Amino acid sequence: MQEEFTISTNKKQELIDITDRINSIIRKSKIKNGLCNVFAAHATAAIIINENYDPNICLDLIDALNKLVPSGVWRHDKIDGNADSHIKYAILGPSETIPIKNGKLDLGRWQSVMFAELDGPRSNRKIIVTALGDKD
Repeated sequence: MQEEFTISTNKKQELIDITDRINSIIRKSKIKNGLCNVFAAHATAAIIINENYDPNICLDLIDALNKLVPSGVWRHDKIDGNADSHIKYAILGPSETIPIKNGKLDLGRWQSVMFAELDGPRSNRKIIVTALGDKD
């Protein structure tokens, strides 16, 4: 089963928890046990699993990425000024695969699936969710 949805972002860089939306898709699919792949169909946005209990974790991750990959110093910046976003995306990756157990994502207590906006704000960011598994 595959379903797409879009989100809009409000900041240059932000992390948005999409766990509930994905669990809703899994419930609709009626899959009880299997795997779920979540894919961001963009070259400047990623999917990660991280803590969402303390919002400072999200801010700390963005700060760490900005220290690791500064903006404005790359060859691609001469084209459209967002080379750092592409590099951060390549480090984080476009997708995550998570087990499905008892009809929902089998995440750890503090884990959430996050959409990482790296070059926003943007509208209509496409996320593709593919769920495979047993319905019994």
